[in-house]
Amino acid sequence: MVIIGGGPGGYEAALVGRQLGGNVTLVERRGVGGSAVLTDVVPSKTLIAAAEVMTRIRRAEELGLELRDSERPLKDAVVVDLGTVHRRIRALAQAQSDDIRDRLLAEGVRLINGTGRLSGTRKVIATTEAGEETLPADIILLATGAHPRELDTARPDGRRLFTWTQIYDLEAPPEHLIVVGSGVTGAEFASAYQALGVKVTLVSSRDKVLPGQDDDAASVIQEVFERSGMTVLNNVRAVGAAQRGDEVVVTLADGAEVVGSHCLMAVGAIPNTEGIGLEEAGVRLQPSGHIAVDRVSRTSARGVYAAGDCTGVFALASVAAMQGRIAMWHSLGDSVAPLDLKTVSSNVFTAPEIATVGVSQADIESGKVRALVMRLPLRSNPRAKMQALGYGFVKVICLPVTGIVIGGVVVAPSASELIHPLSIAVRHKLTVDQLAESFTVYPSLSGSLAEAARRLHGHSSEQVITY
Repeated sequence: MVIIGGGPGGYEAALVGRQLGGNVTLVERRGVGGSAVLTDVVPSKTLIAAAEVMTRIRRAEELGLELRDSERPLKDAVVVDLGTVHRRIRALAQAQSDDIRDRLLAEGVRLINGTGRLSGTRKVIATTEAGEETLPADIILLATGAHPRELDTARPDGRRLFTWTQIYDLEAPPEHLIVVGSGVTGAEFASAYQALGVKVTLVSSRDKVLPGQDDDAASVIQEVFERSGMTVLNNVRAVGAAQRGDEVVVTLADGAEVVGSHCLMAVGAIPNTEGIGLEEAGVRLQPSGHIAVDRVSRTSARGVYAAGDCTGVFALASVAAMQGRIAMWHSLGDSVAPLDLKTVSSNVFTAPEIATVGVSQADIESGKVRALVMRLPLRSNPRAKMQALGYGFVKVICLPVTGIVIGGVVVAPSASELIHPLSIAVRHKLTVDQLAESFTVYPSLSGSLAEAARRLHGHSSEQVITY
């Protein structure tokens, strides 16, 4: 088997392929781990880790903490060395890539540093510095990922105008960072740099940030952003950006301008599917350019599978990895369950975080699903009070009558950790009573999950939404 692309979809597939006895070659052009490790997930979450510490420091006075023999509050005494932060990010990303490479080599995967393209459905042409090599293949997995979308009127230069892959070269904090795009990527970077002490303006084409997330959760993040001092421009669309002297000017659709020192463009991603022989091999593409796949990662070409952001299924590293594993299990005849997006948990790493799983409240309000919803604010949770957490909530969604948990939302610090009990409940069709009867630690934020489940006990099918 030959895998094109060494991100989570590719390297996890390679490990499964070797585990099941396959002869695996992986072709990767930049470094094992792909964008997820080198420029996207690992770097951005490392940046956010530094921002989280600064967020805690700014709440220190509420907890009674101060510097001894200092007239300055703790939040003013701690400064951010952005150059050091960014160097740590780059070093950590490379170390993670090296660890994955070493694991693949130890498992017997052949690694080729280069690019790959299909030659029919049984061959891959690998192009390296030494030339081209033809790789015969019984099974091919395409895990080519995606790259940042760029506007013709806002070409990133890596100095003042950035994509999210370029911003880690900054040595000093921007005086004023304009973030264009209020989806997950834009919101995460805006949240992180605001916490690190940078003046941030967020340009959003929607009526609030994070339009694809739970509406209640997005409202919380919008309020937190604005209370932190961030300028959020809603219902405005950026049509261009350019450097003007030592400034960057972002032009809006109504002709207005936003002026800052730097600009981060977070306006989506484009799949890496051009020029790799897909059409010639009979691999069907969607109008968006993504590769069409079924729930076991098969493309329209026999023996050719695809995984990750190039498929447009769900732009998450965890989903890419599962798609890659499923492709190997299916192609090699092992036991396999088709991908079930209803059980996927996802997270937005703002402060606070947003974690979700399963059915959404939007599905309920649209009439797509009938369900009960219980939402509890964190301010009633004793652990949240101890930690001076003023924002956040937990939301548990279940079917009427049976009480089977079908979804949930957590807005809190470390929501990415707190969502796991709800993910287990959704995956294994547990009821709210089973969730409520499981012990939680007192005091703990997870106690609110059990409390929300308890409050759903005994509600009738006519009570569609309960707060």
